[in-house]
Amino acid sequence: MPKKLTPATEVPAFANEEEAARWFETHDVSAIWDQLPRAREIKLPPGQVRKMRERYRRRVKTAITLRLEPEQIALARRVAARKSIGYQTQLRLWIAEGLQREARPR
Repeated sequence: MPKKLTPATEVPAFANEEEAARWFETHDVSAIWDQLPRAREIKLPPGQVRKMRERYRRRVKTAITLRLEPEQIALARRVAARKSIGYQTQLRLWIAEGLQREARPR
């Protein structure tokens, strides 16, 4: 059960990031959300932005329909839950592993 957060009326000054993290973990700031300072904008180097865009383009997925037995889906869900990942992610990993294995020259 999640612990009860203390409602915050203002944000104190912090000596360091660890102190701030501890405070935000125990306080509810929803009532003062609009009063919080905006995070500073991060400017990434153009080369890094380009690499991130290329990586994203390569990872675009195409939806397919795949019929599985209910028992297979249930088992995939249990295995994935043990690994704290989604069952569809687990199925994609198994498919990728199988494809790599089968594509190897014999």
